[in-house]
Amino acid sequence: MTTFSWIIAASLLGGSLSVLFAAMLTLNTRASWVQMLISYAIGALLGAAFLNTLPEALELSKNPGQMTATVLFGILLFFILEKLVLWRHCHVEECEAHDPLYGVVANTSANNHDSGRSGMMVMLGDTFHNFVDGILIAATFMVDVQLGIVTSIAIIAHEIPQEAGNFLILLNSGYTRKQALLFNLLSSFATLIGAMMAYFMLQDMSHLMPSLLGLAAASMIYVAMADLIPGLHKRPEIGATVQQVTLIMLGISSIWLAGSFSSYPT
Repeated sequence: MTTFSWIIAASLLGGSLSVLFAAMLTLNTRASWVQMLISYAIGALLGAAFLNTLPEALELSKNPGQMTATVLFGILLFFILEKLVLWRHCHVEECEAHDPLYGVVANTSANNHDSGRSGMMVMLGDTFHNFVDGILIAATFMVDVQLGIVTSIAIIAHEIPQEAGNFLILLNSGYTRKQALLFNLLSSFATLIGAMMAYFMLQDMSHLMPSLLGLAAASMIYVAMADLIPGLHKRPEIGATVQQVTLIMLGISSIWLAGSFSSYPT
């Protein structure tokens, strides 16, 4: 397969499969499964960032100090972007913007419907997020197919619980199950658009690859540490903690194994 074929396949399959699997979890109201997937996603994101993406970025960069500064800048950038979404979207302390699992436990009665405003805001944010994911997928595949595969696994892992939350937020906003599934599928195509744009734009801008990889690592670290890990602290009991640590280690291990056994020529 060519690099472009890998990018198209990863973008299409990653987007559509994560939405369909999330919808299946949501329709069966398996909140515990979503919790387990979040723990696994944390491990996958951290594993991809520290075991693959960041080492590759440091190897390509002529200035390691500048690269680590890029990662630091990226973490701050994603913090600011998330703040902008929160300021625009939510003006109360308890809402779906402050809790990725809000929709899993939300009351979906008509009294909670908001004429679709919350659902549409979440979908706009998710579409932008998917677009950025597409750019990261394309950038990593263009550096190395193995790195692209590992990055795609990490992205899909964290997209499933996120899409499950989005699906339930749409239901909570008054949309039907069919509409919620359709909107999530349409949003997922932003991954393909971002990937194709990045592929054609980066052909003549290879000097940007190290910085893009640094931003990719920053994105994965930020999502894992700022968005996902805080939710795990809501279950401090020893049994839940053991399960969470086990699944995080499983996520890291799967990324390590994918990186070890998916060596393809570029």
